[in-house]
Amino acid sequence: MQETPLSELIQQRIKKLENLRNMGIEPYDGVFEPQHSTYEIFKNFGNLDKDQLEQNIINTSVAGRVILLRDFGKAVFAHLQDSKGRIQIYLRKDLLGENFQLIKNIDIGDIIGVEGRLFRTKTNELTIEVKNFVFLSKSLRPLPEKWHGLKDIEARYRQRYVDLIVNPSVKETFVKRQQIIRYLREFLENEGFLEVETPIMHTIAGGARAKPFKTYHEALDMELYLRIAPELFLKRLLVGGFERVFEIGKNFRNEGISTKHNPEFTMIEFYVAYKDYNWLMDFTEKLLCYVVEKVCGALKIKYSDDIIDFTPPYKRISMYDALKEKGVPEEIFKNQEKATKWAKERGIELPKEASLPKILDEIFKETVEPFLIQPTFIIDYPVELSPLAKRKKDNPELVERFELFIAGREIANAFSELNDPIDQKERFLKQLEERLKGDEEVPEMDEDFIRALEIGMPPAAGEGIGIDRLVMLLTDNQSIRDVILFPLLRPEK
Repeated sequence: MQETPLSELIQQRIKKLENLRNMGIEPYDGVFEPQHSTYEIFKNFGNLDKDQLEQNIINTSVAGRVILLRDFGKAVFAHLQDSKGRIQIYLRKDLLGENFQLIKNIDIGDIIGVEGRLFRTKTNELTIEVKNFVFLSKSLRPLPEKWHGLKDIEARYRQRYVDLIVNPSVKETFVKRQQIIRYLREFLENEGFLEVETPIMHTIAGGARAKPFKTYHEALDMELYLRIAPELFLKRLLVGGFERVFEIGKNFRNEGISTKHNPEFTMIEFYVAYKDYNWLMDFTEKLLCYVVEKVCGALKIKYSDDIIDFTPPYKRISMYDALKEKGVPEEIFKNQEKATKWAKERGIELPKEASLPKILDEIFKETVEPFLIQPTFIIDYPVELSPLAKRKKDNPELVERFELFIAGREIANAFSELNDPIDQKERFLKQLEERLKGDEEVPEMDEDFIRALEIGMPPAAGEGIGIDRLVMLLTDNQSIRDVILFPLLRPEK
């Protein structure tokens, strides 16, 4: 059977729009205040049987989108969907009278409001017998037939509005996303943290190692950068006397797109004075347990083919010990030539002029990271990989830093924060040497941040958690695009 071209289907709907207007109906001007949502109808009346509904007349009104339509001549059954669910409606010619002719102009996708009484059909389905209905929005473009999970993944992201209409699980993901953010905020506020806002546009791209997006301010005649991370501003607040602060917001990094990366992403960063990374690991366990239990109802959740157990304590292991566990020879830890050779023999790509710590980091990403399924704190990184973290007292070549990995992905990054202005400036200057060699990911020197440290910043611990990745984990989604309402895509041709 040959399909009707889309343009012809649209023309048929435009014709129905004209029919309605010729009958004095304006399908976009309706005002309608539903008495109930579909959820409320089922919650309040879903337990009533057929006899109870006949003995106690229950009238209701609801508004939503027509997503199923079955025409039996003198009667029509349809399903109406709102933000909370869907319900069946029943439209009879003898009850609607002259208005029944309007039904011939209803299409799947139209938004209507209906009023009527509740009853149960022969199949026992709770249904609204419609006494009156009104057009609220005429749909001129049909929903893709057999969309049920739309085969073209990119089309789903481009037309998220359609994806949300036809795939209830997608809507559930974004409802859960908001719950996750709410419970993160709730936990931190209960622990005495103050939520703050810091600038999105920065005069200096800093706070993390990444290539920034650039913009330009005409009035000030100056180049600005979209925020890579809020870290340096949040630490300024520690200097200013706030002892527990957090921020939830967008960061921007001019990097590739993958299942784990989107150039625009959401982070929560929080900082607490007079604590270190050991305290922060315990705190992170409590934070995640709180959020996971609230959102998922249990500390064990299914993710892909694995069962992730959030029950503390989580494994804690140094970066070097984790490498050794995976058979990486200890002899390459101190020898750049041997480390380079070992990596290349295994097809591990290395950045140009990579230092030994960076080579080991790339080896870690390939040999260790994918196998960190259960929550695991990887601790104690080389100084060069963590220019904003405090050195370990017993080994100054390492810093007090951890990354939390779950399901083979980094979920959080945290340090005991460096508050020595002299050490911090020396590290920034060393980074600048790499920048002069052409590494665009190296941050510029932030002189004002050094000045703030010279005023005096209390010892502190700070952490950033990738909200998008956490949402992926708690909603069992495999791509970051599935948890961002409108992920970045190339323009349509």
